[in-house]
Amino acid sequence: MSVTSLSTATDDASPRSGLIGLAPMEGVIDALTRALLTESGGFDWSVTEFVRVTDARLPPRVFQRLCPELDHGSQTPAGTPVHLQLLGSQPDTLGENARVAAALGAPVVDMNFGCPAKTVNRHDGGAALLQSPERVYRAVKGVHEALKGTGIPVTAKLRLGFEDKTLALECARAAEDGGAQRLVVHARTRREGYRPPAHWAWVGRIRERADVPVVVNGDIWTLEDYWRAREVSGCRDVMLGRAALADPWLARRIRHWQHTGERLPATRWEDRSAFLIGYAERIDPCLPSKVVVSLLKQWLNIMRQHDSEAGEHFQRLRRITVLEDFMMALREDISVPD
Repeated sequence: MSVTSLSTATDDASPRSGLIGLAPMEGVIDALTRALLTESGGFDWSVTEFVRVTDARLPPRVFQRLCPELDHGSQTPAGTPVHLQLLGSQPDTLGENARVAAALGAPVVDMNFGCPAKTVNRHDGGAALLQSPERVYRAVKGVHEALKGTGIPVTAKLRLGFEDKTLALECARAAEDGGAQRLVVHARTRREGYRPPAHWAWVGRIRERADVPVVVNGDIWTLEDYWRAREVSGCRDVMLGRAALADPWLARRIRHWQHTGERLPATRWEDRSAFLIGYAERIDPCLPSKVVVSLLKQWLNIMRQHDSEAGEHFQRLRRITVLEDFMMALREDISVPD
């Protein structure tokens, strides 16, 4: 895959065109979630949870556990490409593991410089590397060199910095100079976490200086947010994370507007409830029912943040601890075939 194919999969002359990626979210967006979200349509690519690389070459089963799509052409059942993400700091071992990913069929290797988790940062991973542009450069370079001759590009996901934005432009340039062929920028620092606002204008500053495609990420919850993020950042391409969980049809809504200029109606509670039921029905049957209930509540908690109706139902469902009762409550407002 070339730089061109990374940046122009659905691109055309229309001012409404642009790519939409599904973000990696550790412990939240797994293979089943990717399958469900991409079934709704609209996504051009998705990225796995990170493969944690320390000081060893990992066995293939580690990659296949986090990215079972490797055994199916590195695509979700709906045909959306799945890129494999690495997290680490040592150029040599990152490169070795990138070669494993390539041998298993990963179409793109993405690098994580954005994870804000304290545990990850304490162990010299994720956003911690944003404190040193030189280390970002060397990490990307290690993977880029390891993949030479394979045709597999390297991409990078960054934040605007660790404690502040002082090194934002330098880190982005370092990733590009190291060989990253696309940059996804979450428009906050590690310190800012997920607190609003997202600083889309800073992503625009990176885009202005970059010679590779830059994708804006952060606080794109609605079609209106999508318009504003594009206008403020100047980026044509976006990545959705929590927003895709909050509204599983957001990407499709954006795509419909791109193609027609029309706005689809807001997602109804009945549709959200049916989606959660479908998730529960397809989840690993070996998981304890209390874990399934916890996962459903986690998803519903994200949905309620930007939808008052989902918030009302969250209050109704939050105290339910038995899976059968939770599913029955979800079915109360919809008609589900046998």
